[in-house]
Amino acid sequence: MSNTTLPEPNRRRSLALVIAAFVVGLVIMGGLALLLTNIQQRKAETAEYPLRVVDIDPDELDPAVWGQNFPRQYDAFLRTQDDTFSTPYGGSLVYSKLERYPAMIRIWAGYAFSKDHNEERGHYYTTIDQKNTQRVQLVSQPGACANCHAAEAPQLIAEMGWETFNSTPYNDLKDSLHVGSSCADCHDPETMDLRLTRPALVNALEAEGIDWTQASRQEMRTYVCAQCHVEYYFQGENKLLTFPWSQGKNIDDIANYYDDADFADWTHAETNAPMIKIQHPEYEMWTTGLHAQSGVSCADCHMPYVREGAIKISDHHLRSPLATINESCQTCHQQDEELLETRILTIQDRTAELLRLSEEAILDAIDAIVAAQDAGATDAQLEEARYLHRQASLRWDFVSSENSTGFHSPQEAARALALSIDYARQAQLSAMQITNGLATTAVND
Repeated sequence: MSNTTLPEPNRRRSLALVIAAFVVGLVIMGGLALLLTNIQQRKAETAEYPLRVVDIDPDELDPAVWGQNFPRQYDAFLRTQDDTFSTPYGGSLVYSKLERYPAMIRIWAGYAFSKDHNEERGHYYTTIDQKNTQRVQLVSQPGACANCHAAEAPQLIAEMGWETFNSTPYNDLKDSLHVGSSCADCHDPETMDLRLTRPALVNALEAEGIDWTQASRQEMRTYVCAQCHVEYYFQGENKLLTFPWSQGKNIDDIANYYDDADFADWTHAETNAPMIKIQHPEYEMWTTGLHAQSGVSCADCHMPYVREGAIKISDHHLRSPLATINESCQTCHQQDEELLETRILTIQDRTAELLRLSEEAILDAIDAIVAAQDAGATDAQLEEARYLHRQASLRWDFVSSENSTGFHSPQEAARALALSIDYARQAQLSAMQITNGLATTAVND
C-alpha cells in the first residue's frame, strides 16, 4: 500500500501557500472595502442636494433661504462679515487708501476717487458699502454701478430693460437694493449649477465667440468671478456697462480700445488731460499669468476645497489665499507654508515698490504740465504731454486697482508699471521742453 502522507518539507510548503493565499485574500477584500467606502464618500461629496429642506424660488435672493439646504456653505459665506482680517496689502480691515497713499489724491484730481477710496470689505458688504461711499453721494452715478453691488440687479434688468437700468441714476435705484452678494449671483436655484447672471460678461464673451453655456465647470469657477472683478466703462449716453476687450485684455489693448473710442472718464483737474479710471481688473490680470495658463481657477485659490466630515465643499468664505495657504497653495505647491508666504509677499513688496515709483513719476509729470500751463502753453502744445500723462496713469491704475498687488501676474504687473514710469517721464520731459521753449521765446522778445 502506498504512503500518501506528504514529507514534512512539503507539508510546511503547502501550509505556507495556504496562509499566503489567505493573507492575499484579506488584503484584496480590504482594498475592495476601502474602494467602496471611497466611492460612497465621493458620491456624498458630489451630491447636489445632500438634504433638500426647502424648494428655492427662481427669484429668491436671500442667502439665508438657500442656506437651509446648504448650511455649510452659508455658514462660510456669513464669515465674509469679518472685517478684522488684514494682510500687508489687502484683507477686509477698512482703511483709507488716500491716507496711506496720498499721491492718489492728485493722480485722481477732479474725480470722485480722490475724495473717498477705502480698502474693500467682504462680499457681504457689497451693497452696504456702495450706498455709504462718498463717491455716490458727491457725484451722480448711473445705475450701471449696481450691476455688481446688488443681487437685485438681474431682476431689475428684466423689469426695466438693459438700457434703462444702466442709465437710471444710482440714487433713484438704491432704495430697491437690499442684498449684496447672493447665492443667486452664481448658482441656478434648481440645479445648483454655476451660471452667469450679469449681461455685461455674457455680451463680452459672445463678442469673443464664446458660449458660456458650454463652458466646463472649471471654467465657470472663474467666469462667475469675472462678472464683477473686471475693468469696465459706461458706454454712450445710456451708460451701458461694457468690458473693453475687443482688442484684447492686457493693459495695452485696453488703452488702445479707449483711444479708438475717444473715451475719457474725466478731465484731470490739474493737467486738463482726458483720463481713464481703471476699476478692478483681477480677471484681465489673471489671464496673463501662469496660474491661468495652468488651468487654475479663481475659486481654486480664493474658495479652496475644505472637508467637513465626509463632505468636501468649496469654502464660501471668500478671502485672500494668505489666510488659507495650506488649502489654497499646498495642494499644488509642496513647499513649506512659510516659504510660500514669503514668495507671495516678495512679489507684492516688489510690486508695491514699483507702484510708489510710478506715483512719484506721475506727480512729477503733473507738476511739469501745470508749470507749462502757467507759462502760457496752449492746448495744442500740451497735447502730447497730456496724452502721455493719460497713458502713465491708466497703467499705474491697472496695477493699483487690481487687488492682488501684482501676484496674479507678476511679470505683467511689473511690465505695466515700467511703462507707466516711462510714459510719465516722457510726459514730464515734453512739458519741461515746452516751458523752456516759452521762456526762451519770452527772453528773446
